[in-house]
Amino acid sequence: MITHIKGKLVEKNPTFVVVEANGVGYWLNISLNTFSNLPNQESVFLYTHLSIKEDAHTLYGFITKVEREIFRLLISVSGVGPSIARTMLSSMTTDEIQRAIASGNVSLIQSVKGIGAKTAQRVLVDLRDKISNTFVNDEVSINESNTNKNEALSALEVLGFNKKQAEKVLDKILIEDKTATVEILIKKALKNL
Repeated sequence: MITHIKGKLVEKNPTFVVVEANGVGYWLNISLNTFSNLPNQESVFLYTHLSIKEDAHTLYGFITKVEREIFRLLISVSGVGPSIARTMLSSMTTDEIQRAIASGNVSLIQSVKGIGAKTAQRVLVDLRDKISNTFVNDEVSINESNTNKNEALSALEVLGFNKKQAEKVLDKILIEDKTATVEILIKKALKNL
């Protein structure tokens, strides 16, 4: 119904913002991710989702379309309401959520307050295919950086480091920076080994 809002930022809080558009103030519930990425300027643009229930019409605001789409996917799962979805978006980045679902990481999903083992399993089962479609682009970039990872791994082995330990460290580095060169991978890995 309301797809986005552009207006004057009247109030900014870690859980909500008030945006004035054409003389009307809109209260939007937001995640910490949106809060931290909101510019400190007067004019803001947020993507929105309107949740309608018997007793309330609640507006949610998102800094990116991707965050809104993940929110919508999460609330489509039985047992995950808007507040749990917002908590998940506050605890993890959109990339981390997509990666956790695509890789079937139950413990990461379950680490979010309000999500139990059954709900975490349901999130993975219901969303794995849907997330895979949006997550394909990231998988391609990870595959491209595999060449860099393999070169860095063999260099670290030559330097005498354990292959499994080195591989874990390199994976962590690649999660943070998918475009890291071989040199950067080796330097960062040496600091963490």
